Amino acid sequence: MFAEHPEKICPAFQKQESIIKDILNIINKVDGLSEKVRFTKKLLKEVNVLLSCPDYDGKKSDCSNCHFIEKLRKKTAEIIIKAEKLT
Repeated sequence: MFAEHPEKICPAFQKQESIIKDILNIINKVDGLSEKVRFTKKLLKEVNVLLSCPDYDGKKSDCSNCHFIEKLRKKTAEIIIKAEKLT
């Protein structure tokens, strides 16, 4: 995401992105909706860490990009959780 200037990557993003990618890999590997939802709830918790970042500055493109991606992840996670309720 921020590969152009890796030395300038936000430390909060670096930490959370690693955790988020690990959870996403698990979600993609597990079978069954209930297992996916269990890990999706963990994902949602980690995504919310970035969405509530105390250093967020909407005028910085990195912050805006980060929030855009995390909002998409949050919406996707919420859809997966709702899908379980529909079954």
